[in-house]
Amino acid sequence: MADSGLTFTGERFLPECEREIWYEHYHRYAMALHWVKDKQVLDVACGEGYGSHLLATEAASVLGVDVSAAAVEHAQRTYPHERLKFVEGNALQLPVADDSMDVVVSFETLEHLAEHEQLLAEFKRVLKVDGVLLISTPDKKEYSDKTGFNNEYHVKELYADEFANLLADFFDHTLWYGQKLMFSSNLWQLQQAPKTMQHDCMGTDERLADQPLFNPVYYVVVASQQPINPNQHPHMFSFTEQAEQVYGHYNAVIRAHIKAEQDCLQLQAKQQKWLDHPIIGRCIKWFGKE
Repeated sequence: MADSGLTFTGERFLPECEREIWYEHYHRYAMALHWVKDKQVLDVACGEGYGSHLLATEAASVLGVDVSAAAVEHAQRTYPHERLKFVEGNALQLPVADDSMDVVVSFETLEHLAEHEQLLAEFKRVLKVDGVLLISTPDKKEYSDKTGFNNEYHVKELYADEFANLLADFFDHTLWYGQKLMFSSNLWQLQQAPKTMQHDCMGTDERLADQPLFNPVYYVVVASQQPINPNQHPHMFSFTEQAEQVYGHYNAVIRAHIKAEQDCLQLQAKQQKWLDHPIIGRCIKWFGKE
């Protein structure tokens, strides 16, 4: 994955990020492709532009807006596309005309602001009467309360009922999806294999393309003397367990790896400090020759 040239601080996602955060962010924009085909789209808090660029592969036009001048400048330089434009702007005062957008996309923006009502009012203002808002935010109970995690860039997180009440104040109808990255075992019909989205990070025109699901390691077969209609049976069985033991082990290993890396950097810094000392450093180099 190419380096964006921007520094990852935790405030906004960058494409070179790895593991869970990469899957979570790209998955949302992959889902959004279903809603934006041939539409006028506004991507609010677009960050460095990867998501807006992906949306532009299907939309009639995409306008990416972000408060960071550096992010917008990077996006303009990195993602040239005839149907895509980036501008600097505040999410609470969008530089967009009333009733002008078919779709507003706002992924992981809400929790970074305290002015939730003003933000939703802006989204409603720029949307056409039949427009659609695609919005995501973490569930405070699952994201923070259960994990004890405190994201320093989150100003105001919401519980599910608070989020529902907020949306109801501005929109009459909602369709809810839940998102969670998990480890699971999958059994799928080979006659009607489901698709997986493959990110073409090496291509010049970034897009998500349907690819066959991975080759099976095992075969599980249902056999009978009578005909079996595959359409009368589930196309996929997914299995996981509430404890998520594999995921827990994965997280433990990753945390240990990150700590070991940090410890190593600290030791290297201390070593360099001694090497830079005018007397001790000379002694270390002298003994090293012996």
